[in-house]
Amino acid sequence: MASSDLTSSQPPRPSRPNTAFRQLRGQHSPAEFAAAVRRAGREIGERVSCDARYIGRVEAGEIRCPNYAYERVFLHMFPGRTLTDLGFAPRSSVRGRRARADEEAPGAHTTRPAHATGETRGAHEPYDRMNPQDPYAAHVPFGTAQNHENHEESDVLRRAFMTGGGATVAAASLGPLGLAHDAAATDRPYRRVGVREAGALEDAVRRIRLLDDRHGADGLYRRAAAPLRAAYELLDAGTARQAAGDRLHSGAGELAISVGWLAHDSGRFDDARSHYAEALATARMAGDPALEAHAFCNTSFLARDAGRPREAVRAAQAAQRVARSLGSNRLMSLLSLREAGGWAGLADRTGCEQALVRAQALYQRGPSEADPEWMSFYGEAELEILEAQCWSTLGNWRRAARHAGRAAHLQDPHFTRNIALYTAELADDLARGGSPDEAAAAGMRVLDLLDQVQSSRVQTMLAGTARVLLPHRRASGVSAFLDRHASLPRTA
Repeated sequence: MASSDLTSSQPPRPSRPNTAFRQLRGQHSPAEFAAAVRRAGREIGERVSCDARYIGRVEAGEIRCPNYAYERVFLHMFPGRTLTDLGFAPRSSVRGRRARADEEAPGAHTTRPAHATGETRGAHEPYDRMNPQDPYAAHVPFGTAQNHENHEESDVLRRAFMTGGGATVAAASLGPLGLAHDAAATDRPYRRVGVREAGALEDAVRRIRLLDDRHGADGLYRRAAAPLRAAYELLDAGTARQAAGDRLHSGAGELAISVGWLAHDSGRFDDARSHYAEALATARMAGDPALEAHAFCNTSFLARDAGRPREAVRAAQAAQRVARSLGSNRLMSLLSLREAGGWAGLADRTGCEQALVRAQALYQRGPSEADPEWMSFYGEAELEILEAQCWSTLGNWRRAARHAGRAAHLQDPHFTRNIALYTAELADDLARGGSPDEAAAAGMRVLDLLDQVQSSRVQTMLAGTARVLLPHRRASGVSAFLDRHASLPRTA
């Protein structure tokens, strides 16, 4: 009898067909449905290399839970449904539980096949990086020791992000990521960090972005500090190869920006400024122009919100100088919008309009392979809301409301936080533009979303709208909005 690499005597759990997903495919062939998935991905800036084989594996139950990119695409295709509605298992039921049990078993670090980790194939890699011409060639062979360690280490940073406790930080930065010796490791040579740790770090960044899209920043910021500390511990440890070091620097910088954004969106401007500066320094040390452009982009946005419009203009212009070599028209479009926001803050209508025209022209050139991964949020809805904010700053409330209304209408339904933000902008512009009844109706829609979204930015905007509407209490719907807003619990 042939020997097996399995360390557990338990047989693998048989797959159960995903009948719900099969019903959603309807009369389309697997290839036709895969094409629809790819189109839906492009609509929200996700690059998924879906083919008929992938659809077949989903329907056969081999993929119990999709990776994060596919999750966003599927939820975009079927608004209002959850992964469970689509026939998938909850992510918590497939990630980490079996892996932890295996770690405690004798010989747990022996090479074993994928099902021993309890992880769905592909779930550890949130963004599909497959070559469309050869969808499977680029992946590490599933079931190797390297692939299993990817699962373990990615899960460490995810747990660090979700809990944020001191013991978890220590586990994330010192334990399985190989940054310290334990009693059992004293007879082994020191292992420098490498591509596995870089992958885990990139996964933490994507996880934060996904949760922020859904729920807003307030409940996430403090927990996100844990993986950020772990990231810089990784940098201090050093790497065996230059390529791994470059990925770690880029990942740490992107994580600093993500944590900075959580601080920014929750009103902690000083913290955000510090995190963005840290990312900028990391970018310059690593010679990474893409990271530097991203850091300048967010610095410009923060400066605008913090009432430093001239700094907003200069940071956006610096970002554009760095980004020209990257070949992404969409990135240059976003950076032009950041510059426009600064000019609006300076009450320079001409400078603002010129930057807006440039942003529109660059956006119309379409997406490209050079577009950064973090820009998946930047679609037509975001372009509209940033233009709305410019006109609002310039005092053209009606024009601002028109763009804000388009933004709210165009936004993908599963981006709950953005829908709340865009509708709050619409409510404020309508209130200031002399349409109190319409403003109150929009404000009510925002209030309906506050049980799902925790964002100080949204709450601050709504409070401003309520103050503007106070003299119009007798207008239709205004009194109901003001009473409901007044009943909200006050945040500390």
